[in-house]
Amino acid sequence: MKYCTKCGNELLDEAVVCPKCGCAVEGVKNPVTAGNPSGLKTVANVFMIIGCVVGAMMAFLIPLAWCLPMTISYNRKIKQGEPVSVGFKVCCLLFVNVIAGILMLCDNEN
Repeated sequence: MKYCTKCGNELLDEAVVCPKCGCAVEGVKNPVTAGNPSGLKTVANVFMIIGCVVGAMMAFLIPLAWCLPMTISYNRKIKQGEPVSVGFKVCCLLFVNVIAGILMLCDNEN
């Protein structure tokens, strides 16, 4: 059994929302967005990959120290339906690909 982190109510293992207080149960991924990224997320992911490839060709391997891990992290987050922080989106805008960063900031889902 799980317990609500807001009110302490006992929850069923399958619960997504607490029946007592209505708060979302922490640690449960949104079944709508998990594994099914929106078109905006997919386009942003493609531009991040392009940014890694272009950065590697133009400045050799130095930019890959941050571009590649950020691209892999973003890809993992959108596939699992995890939220992406605004700070991460801004860093992608500055360090990986401007277009991908703008698309991520325009995406209001998470």
